[in-house]
Amino acid sequence: MSWFIEVVKKYAVFAGRARRKEYWMFTLFALIIYAVVFAIAFAIHAVWIGLILELALLLPSWGVTVRRLHDTGRSGWWILLSAVPLVGGIIVLVWLCSDGKPGENQYGPNPKEIPAFA
Repeated sequence: MSWFIEVVKKYAVFAGRARRKEYWMFTLFALIIYAVVFAIAFAIHAVWIGLILELALLLPSWGVTVRRLHDTGRSGWWILLSAVPLVGGIIVLVWLCSDGKPGENQYGPNPKEIPAFA
């Protein structure tokens, strides 16, 4: 859960790099929260509650995706490729699953190599 909270704290931060673990843990917890909220929203016939959650998590999810692309050495603008049906989404998914570039790149130091507590 701390990974989810860390991403939400960086609400609209598009600079830097994000590890695979950060991206996928955020995605996992977001899906769990979506499922619970949408189930409750449908049960009480208030779908707008789920839409508010979707809007609230839109910028954090874009931010962590852009930072994840930065970690693979790609520009954050490649996120727009996921708008291409099927093929674009698969290509971006492969990039999101791939390991980050070792060492420092133009987007910052490798988050795996940064000591947790200095």
